[in-house]
Amino acid sequence: MPSNKVLEQKKVLVSDLSEKLKGSCAGVFVDYKGISVADDTKLRKELREAGVEYSVIKNTMLLRASEQAGLEGLDSILKGTTAVAISKDDYVSAAKILAKFSKDNKFFKTKAGFVDGRVIGALDVEELAKLPSKEVLLAQVLGTMNAPIAGLATVLNGTIRGLAIALSAIAEKQSA
Repeated sequence: MPSNKVLEQKKVLVSDLSEKLKGSCAGVFVDYKGISVADDTKLRKELREAGVEYSVIKNTMLLRASEQAGLEGLDSILKGTTAVAISKDDYVSAAKILAKFSKDNKFFKTKAGFVDGRVIGALDVEELAKLPSKEVLLAQVLGTMNAPIAGLATVLNGTIRGLAIALSAIAEKQSA
């Protein structure tokens, strides 16, 4: 039986992890078995640059933290080696980076994920990875909203230009 000091440390770790999971908009759980140190270092660097926190955590602690965070249904995937990548503000960056890495490394597999406190399966994580980033999506929406206004401005500008050309032609005709 572990000592009280060790139990307290584990409780603090679980509580901190639970708060991180609650404060994250999205996350991905992966099976990292067989990854080399060089590949792991490269993957961690890429995730860190994207603002994603990646860590290996014992399944029992991850299960307790996820239950405290309200993420239900993870007990079936928390077997074997498990790492979690969480992002506070970008919904797709962790999924994109890990999906790309798993395509290049067949031993690296996505187990599940979560978005806004809802657990999603591995296939849903793959679909999430295909989405463009939040900035691109916002640009597309704004472009779509701006298109009718730009069209109206072009039509109105064409009418004014036509009137100006007609007035200019009349003025030239009268002066001649």
